[in-house]
Parts: sequence; C-alpha cells; structure tokens
Amino acid sequence: MTYRRWTLRTDTTSYTVRLSPDGPWAELDAWGPHGCEDGPSAYDWSRRTHFLTPADAAPAEYLPSGLRPFTGADLVASRPGGDRGVWWEFAGAEEGEGWLRLAFTDAVLGLRTVLCYATVPGTDVVLRWTQHTCTGDEPLRLERFDSAAVNLPAADGVRLTYLAGQWAQEFQRTQLDLTRGTFTIGSVQGVPGHAYAPWLAVQDRTAPHDGPAPAYGVALEWPGNWHITAEAEPGGAVRVRAGRVPHEGAVLLAPGDTLTTPRLACAFSPDGLDGLARVQHRYERRLSGERLHRPRKVLYNSWEATGFDVDAAGQLDLAKAAAGIGAELFVVDDGWFTCRTDDTGGLGDWYPDPTAFPDGFDRFVADVRALGLDFGLWVEPEAVSPGSRLHTEHPEWVYRIEDRPARLVRNQLLLDLGREDVQDFVTGTLDRLLTAYDISYLKWDMNRPPTERGRPGAGPADRLDLDAAHVTGYLRVLDHLRTAHPHVTVEGCAGGGGRVDHATLARTDVVWPSDNTAPLDRLRIQYGFLHAHAAHVMSSWVTDAPGLFDPRPRSLAFRFVTAMCGVLGIGADLRTWSPERHAEAARWIARYKQVRDVIHHGEAHLLATPDDPTCGVQYDAPDGTRTVVAAFSTGRLDGAPLVPGRPARLRLRGLDPAARYHDTHTGVTYGGAHLLHYGLPFAWTVRHDAELVELVRQ
Repeated sequence: MTYRRWTLRTDTTSYTVRLSPDGPWAELDAWGPHGCEDGPSAYDWSRRTHFLTPADAAPAEYLPSGLRPFTGADLVASRPGGDRGVWWEFAGAEEGEGWLRLAFTDAVLGLRTVLCYATVPGTDVVLRWTQHTCTGDEPLRLERFDSAAVNLPAADGVRLTYLAGQWAQEFQRTQLDLTRGTFTIGSVQGVPGHAYAPWLAVQDRTAPHDGPAPAYGVALEWPGNWHITAEAEPGGAVRVRAGRVPHEGAVLLAPGDTLTTPRLACAFSPDGLDGLARVQHRYERRLSGERLHRPRKVLYNSWEATGFDVDAAGQLDLAKAAAGIGAELFVVDDGWFTCRTDDTGGLGDWYPDPTAFPDGFDRFVADVRALGLDFGLWVEPEAVSPGSRLHTEHPEWVYRIEDRPARLVRNQLLLDLGREDVQDFVTGTLDRLLTAYDISYLKWDMNRPPTERGRPGAGPADRLDLDAAHVTGYLRVLDHLRTAHPHVTVEGCAGGGGRVDHATLARTDVVWPSDNTAPLDRLRIQYGFLHAHAAHVMSSWVTDAPGLFDPRPRSLAFRFVTAMCGVLGIGADLRTWSPERHAEAARWIARYKQVRDVIHHGEAHLLATPDDPTCGVQYDAPDGTRTVVAAFSTGRLDGAPLVPGRPARLRLRGLDPAARYHDTHTGVTYGGAHLLHYGLPFAWTVRHDAELVELVRQ
C-alpha cells in the first residue's frame, strides 16, 4: 500500500511521519539516527484489534476523541452543550526546509487542526505544536488540546526518567518501569512547580542504566499548568502526550479564532541519558541566542547574610568583602524597599526605603559600583502585600473569587498578570527602576501559586482562560525587558526551581534551581537538573547552609566545586569568614574564571551518580582542546583509607584515546586511553573531598 510520507532531518537524526493506511490521521513511521527510516517501520502492527478501533492501536501523531475513543485522545472538543468528538479528514500538507504542516478538518464541527513540526539547526531536536481554528459559526469547547503525542516501540515496556521533588529538594532524578498502564506528572499551580519538571526521558526498560542505548526525551515549553502522560498501550507500544492544562477545565474558541499550543521539544540520542542531556544542552544554548556569549559573572547575593535587615552600611560591608574575593556582581535581595522589614508588607510598592539608604539609593548603587562590581536587585513583580499602597489603590488587580475570602500564602496575594493594566504596571515599575538606577542584573522571584484564581466582573469564568492569560503577561514583560533593557541580565526564580521551562529559559539568562544550597543536597539537585538543562543557565551559590536531607559535612572546596558546575555565586555571610577562608574562596573564584567558558559552552558528561562514592561532571570545550572535570567524594569520610589505600578513579568519556592530556594544576600528563580506561585518580580525605581538574590536550 502506498501512502504519503515526510522525513525531517536534524544534525544526526531522522523523524519520519506518514499518513496512516488505516484512517485519516498521521502516524510515526521512524525516529532515530539517519537511515532508520529505510526499512519496514518498527511501528507497524498486525491490524488485529479486540474491543479497540484501529485508531486506538495506531502510533498516531495526534488524534481526537471520536476517532480515538478508548486509549487516550490528544484533543477533546465539542460545541457547548453538544456531544464531544471530532471526526476529521486530511486537508493537505505544506513543507519546506526543516518544517512540516499537516492539516485536518471537521466540517460538521467547524474545526481545522494543523500539526506543526520544525527542526532546530545545530541540534537533534524536533519541535512540535498544534494550531486549532474554529471555522464554524458557533464557538468550540476544548477540554483537552495537547501539543503533541510521541510514540515509542517497546514490546516489554519502558523505563521512564523524570525529575521529581518538593521545595528545597527539586530535580531529583527518579526512575520507574512502565509495562502497562498510565503515568502522569504535571502541575496546576500556575507554574511548572517544585514537584515535577516538564521533562520526561524514555528508554527501553532493558537498556543499561549507565551506557549507550537509545533515549528519547520530551520537554514542554510552558510556564503555566501542564501535564506529561505516558501510556503503555496494548500491543507493545508506549505513547507520551504532553500539553497545557486549562485551570477552568476547558477553553472556549470563538469563531475565527486560533489556539496555538505550547511547543514540545522532542529529542533523541543513541547514547543514553548522558547523550540525551547533551542534546538538551545544545538546544538550550540555541534558545539563549547571542546572549549565550555574555559572560555569566560571579555574583554575591546578600540574602543569607542579612535577610530583611537591609541597610546601606551593612550591604556595602558585604560588597567590599565580595569584591575582595573576586566577585563581579553584587545583588541586593529582598528587604530593600519601603515597609519591608519582614514578609508581611511592602510587596507592590517598589521604592527604595529612604531609612535604609539615607544618602539615596543612587548613591548606594554608585558606591557598590565604585568597588568594581556590577549591581543587581531582587524583585517579585507578581506579588502584592495586603497592606501595600498598590493593593489599597487597586484591590481589583489581585486574583479573587467574588464573595469568597482571599487566602494569604506567605502573607501575600498574587496579581492577575493576565490583565493588561497589571502588565503595564509591572513593565512601568521595572522601567523606572532600571532607568533611575545603574542596575545590570534583575532577579525575578515568585513565591506563591494562584489559589483563588478568578477575575470578578470579567464575565463567565468558563470563558476566561486565566492560566494562559497569566503566562502571556509574564512572557510579555520578559520580552519587554530584553528589548528595552538588553544590557540587563535576568535571573528566573520561583521559590527556588518552581518555574523552569523552555519559555522562561528563552527569555532569561539564568535560573535558580533551588533554595537549598547545602553541599550534598545541592549536588543531587544539580545532578538531576543537568539531565534536562544546561550548565550556563544553572545559578548556584556557595553558602554555609547545613544539609537538610543529607547533613554530612563537606569542605568549602566541595561547596565551591559544586557551585562551579554552573554559574557561580556566593551567598554566605562573608563577615563571619576567617582570613584563611577568604583566601581560599579567592583562589577558587580565580580558577573558575579560567574555566567558565568551557563549563558554559562545552559538552557535558555526567560521570556516575551522587549515590556512588565518587561522581563528577566532565565538560569538553567545543574544539576539544580543553576538558574540565568537577569531581566529588560522596561516600564516607571517616578516616584514612584501608591498606593499600589506592585512590578512587573517575573514568572520563569522549576523549581521544591517542591524545595526551596535561593537568594544568598538578602538572601530570595522562594518555587519553588511560583516562578512558582507568580514569582520573583522586585520593579523598576529610580535608580533600572535591577537586576541579583542567586538562589541556597536547
């Protein structure tokens, strides 16, 4: 049987779609390395169904309820008050270099759906999204409108890898085998949330845990409510659906209107989870655009040292200490604005406190800059305190439900950023601050989810898509910042790592993965984070925080090397550090500045796991001339090693076995084959529990 077929090519992979011989839908024919599309499709099936329709068993790219009634539809649509279901016909294809659009129409319902595909140059990522247009005279009610579905052949089930956790314990790499049934992760907190990241990796469950094996990944570009669902279907196939979740349960699509779903980044690597991470990293470097080449400066943040007790003299003391150890940027966190002596007031009234800065905030900023430091500021633009002037003047700007109490979370309410007047207030506030003061860094925080999410007086709630409106407002403000203040570096934060997704990463420069900066806790957080996200976006601080989940002590070196795996910052109270500690910090910062270009632009390998006695991260420069290894002792440190006391070794990856590599710190030269076969040696002790190695290829 002949049918239409299209192949999209990335750097090293092919993604082939065909029209199904069984019905009016598109289905996956092949996805993998170049050439995998040559031969019988691995997705072909016997066509035998029992109590199922062919559409339920097909490896469909996208199918609505109606055509696919039993095994998970990607689209559920109806007219208000009418029966649910879409029965469409193929309406044509358009294609070009690196893109494809497949259209389907239901003339009875009045719906046109276009499946959209695009490759990303320089990566092995295929972007997928969907456009729905109401073509009839009546509105349509969309209860589900996923971005895409991804099909994977897996006769014996799959191993799912996802990032789970909670506040202060985000991005924990978690795995399970799925042989039959449904697995779902997501958030209805108005942000991706701390519990799950909008990312999922899928492998055959028989694949080795640490080695080359096909690995598929999906990541949803949406900073609002979302889900990713994996379904192990009858007949040996797994199908992954992903999309946004409307807070109101459905979206009404007016005649003539088009709804465009968030993009889903679909990635493949033949080199397991480690290789899949590098594919994700390359894509995120593309998202950064030209701003990728802007050096991520070593920052000092004053929060853990002073909390809300902010005043010019104390902050300048910290700034002098930070400059003394080599920091390049000083960021004043919460507590700099009026009525902000604790977390009960001040939010929304974004004016520097004249009591804290008696000589003027502009003088304070100038004094910090005179130390050779850039200046940054913390803001929480979406939040408002009930007693603030802003709330008194505009109580209608907060989310609330008529005749229901407004619930305080962290003693604050949330602004309805979906309103254009609120967006204008936020952009105006940020413009004022960034124009009046010499600010080059902005930390955007968000510390409470929307609870009573309503907009009284705006019409029926089921006609308001408030989640999408808030996302649109958030992204509009970020886009404005990049256009109006291109010199300002923006850090994304939501009570730690609660808002990390590709839409945010495309508009910020770094993100804050977690409020937990304890050494072994943080190592686990970063290990999971680096599976899905790149080092150049991962802000990490050195502090004195004790472990919350793993309280074992670690050295200052361990804290520095951990933080140097991404974008280095310091958050400890430097006024309490000894001169020896200051000197050690200065040495580590100087070493970091020598290698951060490799860390931020290089290809990363995750070496072992935090569960192993020794683990690390390897970064290879794009031209292969330099390799940086951050290594950690994660085992017990309770005395000298037993006789004969051989050092631990960490096997490196991806090096040239015939080349020689010179350690710039110790002066030792290794053969590439030695590093691949035996690994780098580390003689761990209580005082030496982490190391940063720079290898130069000779």
